[in-house]
Amino acid sequence: MFPKKIDQDFVNLLLKEEEGLKIEYKQQISSQEKIAKTLSAMSNTAGGLILIGISDKRKIMGIDPEEERFMIEGANQDFCDPKADLELQVITLDPESVYEDEKYVLLVIVQQSKVGTIYVKQRDGSQKAYRRVGDKNLS
Repeated sequence: MFPKKIDQDFVNLLLKEEEGLKIEYKQQISSQEKIAKTLSAMSNTAGGLILIGISDKRKIMGIDPEEERFMIEGANQDFCDPKADLELQVITLDPESVYEDEKYVLLVIVQQSKVGTIYVKQRDGSQKAYRRVGDKNLS
């Protein structure tokens, strides 16, 4: 599914795709609880990709990769039960291209769950499972 080198060309290829069952764009992670729903939904459906540092209009905004990695890992650790199977890769976008400064995008590869349903811990102590329907996370 993935090329040997996940780079700017790969990101540009992904940007041609609309958000949907297996792809989600996030400008940044503002809530660990909310991103945990996406991790659960993708894990419980077919797996997928989350590109952080990309607006909903598929414009590359860039991010602080360590801050976003912290948010994703925290969401998985604190809200997902069991934890989703994730792979995180920071992609550096070349400053020699159309961008003035070097920008970073965080690619989160969410594997389809092999351990059963991934639940999200709710504030009231209960748990909800989510699934991906189109570009939505439904409980």
